[in-house]
Amino acid sequence: MRLILSFTALFLSVILLQLSSGGVGPLDVLSGSALGFSNGQIGLLGSAHFLGFFIGCWWAPRLMGSVGHSRAFAAFTATGAIGLLAHMLVIDPYAWALMRVASGLCIAGCYTVIEAWLQSKVTNDTRGRAMGLYRMVDTGGSLVAQLLIGVLAPASYVSYNILAILCCAALLPLTLTTMSQPKTPEAPRLRPGLAWRLSPLAVAGVLVAGLSGAGFRMIGPLYGQEVGLAASQIGYFLAAFVLGGALMQLPAGWLADRYDRRWVLIWFSAAAILASGITVVLAGQGTVAIFAGALLFGGLTFPIYSISAAHAHDWADDTQRVELSAALMFFYATGAIVAPLASSALITVFGPSALFTFIAAGHVVLVVFGLIRMRRRMGAETRKPYVWIPRTSFQVGRLFRRSR
Repeated sequence: MRLILSFTALFLSVILLQLSSGGVGPLDVLSGSALGFSNGQIGLLGSAHFLGFFIGCWWAPRLMGSVGHSRAFAAFTATGAIGLLAHMLVIDPYAWALMRVASGLCIAGCYTVIEAWLQSKVTNDTRGRAMGLYRMVDTGGSLVAQLLIGVLAPASYVSYNILAILCCAALLPLTLTTMSQPKTPEAPRLRPGLAWRLSPLAVAGVLVAGLSGAGFRMIGPLYGQEVGLAASQIGYFLAAFVLGGALMQLPAGWLADRYDRRWVLIWFSAAAILASGITVVLAGQGTVAIFAGALLFGGLTFPIYSISAAHAHDWADDTQRVELSAALMFFYATGAIVAPLASSALITVFGPSALFTFIAAGHVVLVVFGLIRMRRRMGAETRKPYVWIPRTSFQVGRLFRRSR
């Protein structure tokens, strides 16, 4: 209980941030559709979010070093709130894309501050429990955020105002906490080549994880509309995806620690291809079947990032872990930027099932590449424990490195 209380302010800020940032993605899809945006323009909004996310991951440690944690957090929160409030002032998809860059910048920057603060407060004795609570809070907030779509009217100033209020409210717990500000951690160097040198298969895995996750979360509401779901049902559809991913993390970790991680990654990716096909088939079988498909799809695609990261860390030494985590996040963000644009364009031409065809194609490439890599190199002689890693900031490597 004492551990929970000591991190209450940080975790409350995480919940409020998740409610705000997790709600804007699906709301933008429904609002853009109501306002007559094309599918390609709606996809651009999702890609813009991850562009802002990447910029925030890179810039936030440097800003913390200049102005301190609390001021950096306030600046990023203000950026996100401005992006949300401006939506209904300028009805233009390209202006909205800039606003989504601001939202992505906000979430990455705020998480960087929170994770740097957590890193300074946890000890080796409390790290495991603190990280377990952090994952629970982050996933729980994301799950609830999807359900907000059922109560937020599309293309409404009130809806965006509510999300902006939640974003601003995230300022209060962290800026009013009595905890002393930590020392600014050294910003990790961004060296994408490090990840490729250590494990090309892990790079391919996180790229495909970005394609799967961002494709579903940013274009999933558009798919839901196309297959006949109401706005309130789209919230449950997205929540089922997040829930499936959370439920599968423990079984995935057990498998990844017990068997060759390359085979685990390949089999999960092959199962994701099957899940993509099942989700398309279930689209015509009623609402419950559509939710079941999303649950299955989330369960089989969510763990791929953490399995890939665990495989990469098997080849790294302790001096490389923080920079390796940053490099893997870079590749994840690259896949996440591409996915919404590509999948929305494919839906326009081929219909809603093209979303899962696109994702399945990415997993086919991953399976083939994984088999090729297994022929070229033996597995790692020593393996670090599997860790369920939130995809939040470049600083997350510092939080979880001792867990390995």
